[in-house]
Amino acid sequence: MFKHVFATMQEMLQEIIIHYPHANDAQRKQLDDQLSSLKQFSDTFIEEWLQFEEKMADFRDMQLACTKGTPAGTAPQKSTPGYPKIISAVPAPYQQSKQKASAKSPQPCPVAVINVPESYDEAAIELQQSMSKGQGYFKLFMFKEAFKHFQDAVSRAPDDNRARLFLGMTCMHLQEWNEAQRHFQLLVEVTEHPKWKALGLNALGCIQAVRMNLEQAAKYFEKAHQADPNFTDPLSNMKSCAQHAGQLSLFFGSGQL
Repeated sequence: MFKHVFATMQEMLQEIIIHYPHANDAQRKQLDDQLSSLKQFSDTFIEEWLQFEEKMADFRDMQLACTKGTPAGTAPQKSTPGYPKIISAVPAPYQQSKQKASAKSPQPCPVAVINVPESYDEAAIELQQSMSKGQGYFKLFMFKEAFKHFQDAVSRAPDDNRARLFLGMTCMHLQEWNEAQRHFQLLVEVTEHPKWKALGLNALGCIQAVRMNLEQAAKYFEKAHQADPNFTDPLSNMKSCAQHAGQLSLFFGSGQL
């Protein structure tokens, strides 16, 4: 799995390196967004790996103590690890209060009771898992993999507008225009979320622009701007359609997800 993920990241970075010097301002913005996503994933992976190594080091110390027969309750001596620690030192006041507490007789550990709503059943958990996996692949621009999970989420919850929004946007990146149009047409009819409606209308405008129906595309972009004036991609797309010279630079709006 990791080889596949990092191979995809390497390919994406190579594409950015090739196209960046010759890209225009709009294209460079898209490439910058892709690079930012790659760096964010890389930083997150490194942080999670360091935390894992931290726990592994703690376990090795405990394992060594058990092997040598260290009496129960005796803290093993730790050697200084050869990699950076990422867990900050415990503040002195906390250490003192902890020492005072340990001097007292041991108290029974309280049991946490968590009330899980009945509505949060197995189906809801599976839906959330599909969405989480899909969003993970989406952020890595692995749209074929993301499509499978978002499609599963929509099949489980057809009325979930958020799942349909992600599925439609994934179809846009896969250039599955008919399928994307179907999802966004349904989304804009039922959603009351201004940003989601604007994203759907903007995507429908992009689909019309790809088909060179520029007049119809402009109408969708105008509606998208009216739905959410803070969403600037529709205005950029209108400008691109008005000034096109055989090539269009379109913003799908996926950076808003």
